[in-house]
Amino acid sequence: MTTAALIVAAGRGTRAGGDCPKQWQPLLGRRVIDWTLDAFLGADGIDRILVVLHPDDLGQLAPHPRITFTTGGATRSSSVRNGLEALASDPPDHVLIHDVARCCTKSAYIAYIAYKIANTDLPALAPALPVTDALWTGAEGQVTGTRDRTGLYRAQTPQAFDFKTILAAHQAHEGDAADDVAVARAAGVKVAILDGDEDNLKITHPHDFARAEKILGNQMDIRVGSGFDVHRFGPGDHCMLCGVAVPHDRGLQGHSDADVGLHALADAIYGGLAQGDIGRHFPPSDPQWKGAESHIFLRHAVALASELGFKINNIDVTLICERPKITPHAPAMQAALSEITGIAPDRISVKATTSERLGFTGREEGIAAQAVVTLVKTCA
Repeated sequence: MTTAALIVAAGRGTRAGGDCPKQWQPLLGRRVIDWTLDAFLGADGIDRILVVLHPDDLGQLAPHPRITFTTGGATRSSSVRNGLEALASDPPDHVLIHDVARCCTKSAYIAYIAYKIANTDLPALAPALPVTDALWTGAEGQVTGTRDRTGLYRAQTPQAFDFKTILAAHQAHEGDAADDVAVARAAGVKVAILDGDEDNLKITHPHDFARAEKILGNQMDIRVGSGFDVHRFGPGDHCMLCGVAVPHDRGLQGHSDADVGLHALADAIYGGLAQGDIGRHFPPSDPQWKGAESHIFLRHAVALASELGFKINNIDVTLICERPKITPHAPAMQAALSEITGIAPDRISVKATTSERLGFTGREEGIAAQAVVTLVKTCA
């Protein structure tokens, strides 16, 4: 079964203020529509995305292999119908219809709705929140009465449908409608209610941009990466460990300068980013890296994290050896790692342990290192 997403973005609404329609207005350095599309691109269970645009806005979005475009109509309902008919040339089994102004929708929430519609016999389901506030009627600034809130819900999107069912409902519907649930119900379609999400805000008024910034700014992608490396001893009078030349009666052997601490740390960063290891980025078969200083690898890993939008929150490196003694040099190593990574020293830990004379480190044949990093990406 396949599921498509239909994003309605053809509106010209003015209630949100600004010099252009709200979907094209800036929000935390990006446009509202960019946040919405990223949420759907990151959601499991969405096979393709169709965006319904105003004719004047065609060309505003860069081409993407999973996104296609069509033009909207004079009303929301006509825009959705245009989108559904565009999808009908290669019809999906299900479709999620979403308002572009709901840019705080989370990818996991979209995936949940896609899963629910694909695993139910119901032709339609939609998220909503029960009304919990007291309801009044009013006129001329005065309360004129109250209304019972029992059974009342605040509708949200994406609303999910069997594709053929909602296409037929829209083609039979005349005039506009508040949303696609209204169109479905007018055609006699039963719609199940899913639990909504308070953060699934629809930008409608100018003050909603500040609320959206707060919601998006608090969404974080937190990764933990680990790295492990080993190098044997050989001839030499020092070991490079975490960027510091530590005097010793032997040196560490490797294709580069064999800084086992920096190698483990770089691999931890690459791992947290799901970007392989040092060998992928600096192949040992490439002679240009022979004898290279290992800070080159670590600086590359840090730069890649920044490029992908991640900040390194903290670093923890453990060196495993009998000798040389690490503790006297730990502050210098901490300072060196801070200089290389740009991370404050109080977020960097360098410590050592022995293997109680067991194994190759216990026999003083080499040194091992393990590293753990936390990477944080905020939508801000």
